[in-house]
Amino acid sequence: MSESFTARVPGQSLLRSWLLTTDHKRIGVMYLWGVLIMFVLGLCIGLLMRLELIAPGATLMDAQTYNAMFTVHGVVMIFLVIIPSIPASFGNIMLPLHIGAEDVAFPRVNCLSWWMYMIGGLMALGSLFTGGGAPDTGWTFYVPFSTKTGTNVGLAVSAAFVLGFSSILTGLNFIVTVHRLRAPKMTWGKLPLFVWSLYSTAWIQVLATPILGITLLLIVAERVLGLGIFDPARGGDPILYQHLFWIYSHPAVYIMILPAMGTISEIIPVFSRKRIFGYTMLALTSLLIAFVGSLVWAHHMFTSGMSDTAVLVFSFLTFVVAIPSAIKVFNWVTTLYKGSIRLETPMIFALGFIVLFLVGGLTGLVLGAAGTDIHVHDTYFVVGHFHYIIFGGTMLSLFAGLHYWFPKLCGRLYNSKWANVSTVLLVLGINILYMPMLVLGMKGMPRRYYDYLPQYTTLHVIVTVGSWVVAAAVLLMLGNLLVGMLRGRKAGANPWGAGTLEWTLPSPLPRHNFETPPDSVRWPYAYTEVTPDDAP
Repeated sequence: MSESFTARVPGQSLLRSWLLTTDHKRIGVMYLWGVLIMFVLGLCIGLLMRLELIAPGATLMDAQTYNAMFTVHGVVMIFLVIIPSIPASFGNIMLPLHIGAEDVAFPRVNCLSWWMYMIGGLMALGSLFTGGGAPDTGWTFYVPFSTKTGTNVGLAVSAAFVLGFSSILTGLNFIVTVHRLRAPKMTWGKLPLFVWSLYSTAWIQVLATPILGITLLLIVAERVLGLGIFDPARGGDPILYQHLFWIYSHPAVYIMILPAMGTISEIIPVFSRKRIFGYTMLALTSLLIAFVGSLVWAHHMFTSGMSDTAVLVFSFLTFVVAIPSAIKVFNWVTTLYKGSIRLETPMIFALGFIVLFLVGGLTGLVLGAAGTDIHVHDTYFVVGHFHYIIFGGTMLSLFAGLHYWFPKLCGRLYNSKWANVSTVLLVLGINILYMPMLVLGMKGMPRRYYDYLPQYTTLHVIVTVGSWVVAAAVLLMLGNLLVGMLRGRKAGANPWGAGTLEWTLPSPLPRHNFETPPDSVRWPYAYTEVTPDDAP
């Protein structure tokens, strides 16, 4: 049997063999650890913010500290957790395996992208303790505040700039890998849907991220050189910043959610024991979401003073981009219909994803319609909607993938009972946490505020209790996985009976993927032909 990819490389120290590795599997695992550590940090900051908001007035911190924590929570969760979460971790690990390749197209560039991720993360955290104090602008760095505040915005913006380079390098690597390194018989019609989602996401990373980089550089230039790009007193235009920022940041939502959709598309047919319904449409809708999603940035700006024509166009496009997402949900549910469903932990996560993503999607239509958006713009309704999509969607899918591929990475199985308990508790906690936010928004509670009127107290208490439930579920889940990694029962090569190529390899994965390129590649969703070798 081949040596595990986690084993020490002959002639190198263990630390050096990891930090300078060009093995896509090790790089993906390092990304995964980085994302999970940053997620726990961002979660802790969020818990402190919720404790502050449990009652009107000051409880734990003053307004300036709250603004700083609010900013850092957003920067950490968006740039260090959500955007790189699935593409950089499971994408790096599984993409070459799914297409029958030995590695990504540019292994050294892949290692460089991880180092840039770590450097950017350290810069973001360093902005808390250096300069004129922690940045306090919010993760969007809106001007003119970000160009005039005396806090350490420059370092935080530079951190986001470096992280953008990491994302671009990863996307470029994935595009070239899919085009050039597929196994000889791995045609486009046999690609796993997870690969289609990564491929679509990669184009957004390559084409949209440079716009963010340029925009962040302009903030630094305005702060350091005093240029009048965004300052109206010097002939600049603050609305220009919003356009430039959202031209990247709305497609970035699809960088976050498309790989999550791909993960769910892998899990549902495995645990339904059915052929995926509408493979071609699921692949095509990934490309459509990437394309149309790049055209709807200004639906974040309905209250900024755009013309009625522009509002009409962007509102229409917002509803158009919902169609391919709805097609995906329809195909998932149809795959479930009359399937032989096994409620293993990854499947429970997938079902929770569908429910929470539907809530986030339907509330998104409220924000996409200009008439209703004007009433709930910049309220807690937006916060609830966004977190239903990002936490209830992307993070739940990350956890689904973590439980699904755990046996393949670790060669061991976790405790299914406790995993299921943590999954149900997490879905429950997310609803307790974010559903009242939708109500708060409809009642007029503004977002980003440090304090609030007494009539909002009850709902804020419920939201804070929900954050405790989420924290308890995450703690239970990660603890169970850690115990499974150290002492879990050994897993066979294919405990789920899945059909993609990584499950043909030993568990844990060998150092070298395939001794020779797979000479027989079947369609990966013919689950009537595959049975589990040791169901947990």
